[in-house]
Amino acid sequence: MAQVGHIRTGSLDNEGMTNERLRAALRLLGLGHAAADVYLALLGLAPAPLPAIGASAGLEGPELDAAYGALVDAGLASAAGDGEDVVAPVPPTAGLEILARHRASEVEASRIAVGGAFDSFRRQRLAAYNDHLVEVVTGDAVGPRIRRAWASAREQIRQFESPPYFPLPGATDDALATLARGVTQRVVYSRESLEHPGHLKDVIEPCVNAGEQARVLPSVPVKLVIIDDAYALVSLSIKEADVHNTMLVVQPCGLLSALMALFEQSWQNALPFHGRTTRPGGLPPGDRRLLWLLAGGASDETVTRELGISRRTLFRRLQVLMARLGAANRFQLALQAQRNGWL
Repeated sequence: MAQVGHIRTGSLDNEGMTNERLRAALRLLGLGHAAADVYLALLGLAPAPLPAIGASAGLEGPELDAAYGALVDAGLASAAGDGEDVVAPVPPTAGLEILARHRASEVEASRIAVGGAFDSFRRQRLAAYNDHLVEVVTGDAVGPRIRRAWASAREQIRQFESPPYFPLPGATDDALATLARGVTQRVVYSRESLEHPGHLKDVIEPCVNAGEQARVLPSVPVKLVIIDDAYALVSLSIKEADVHNTMLVVQPCGLLSALMALFEQSWQNALPFHGRTTRPGGLPPGDRRLLWLLAGGASDETVTRELGISRRTLFRRLQVLMARLGAANRFQLALQAQRNGWL
């Protein structure tokens, strides 16, 4: 008997926890405490007369009418077929969609209001608070700040990407998740990015294949991430020490405008490459990776290491690709590959 009683107590505890989570969820959707209590009573008793529902929720009179009215307006409850006084919950799909959209619009309006108020404050009192235009982030705070930046992007991310890299587990997953929610990513990679062991296969290719717009230059002027037109992250990495432990967060100002212009100019000058080809007879992934490395200016040693092949195999594959595209040398090979959508 003691064991049965223990199981029953645990069941009641779990039910109580479930009810509290449901109350919290309803409040997040914009319903008040009274409406949430009435909804829980409906789930437990309905179909039933409204006064009985109110008694279970501890409500009566105008307070009960207001709470029940809120549920009706939200599309979560209505009169049952047995009579006007008998009420019941209704399938919540449409109602929840309306509540969620309404809540999202309220949050968006709040975001715009707060952001606009701060922008007004910044413009009016810029001289007194210009120290906040550039923030220095160091050490262990760098990783979380980078992740928050990617999560906050709404429209686009622009990036100069080059070693050294900050050790940030899950960074590629964050980038893929950002692409999945419709944020445009434009990245200019340096040749060193392509040559960094495993980086092309494990980091660059998955993002490009997921829709990232990628280009490559022999080198990039700075490690940079621009979030929308809102702010930028600028690395102060010490290349000689191969560390990345200091970062600037640049808020809207002349410096941010200059960084955005620098990116756009570099983007125009960079060589595009693409992760997919829809052309018949498209290249296998290994050959496409070979062309990416060559287009980025990687050495033969880097290419053979990244592809896991010998120099003899490299030269044989180059000869096959040049014959296929009618190219007489590597320069023509890269040019024809780009024209055919293979880069």
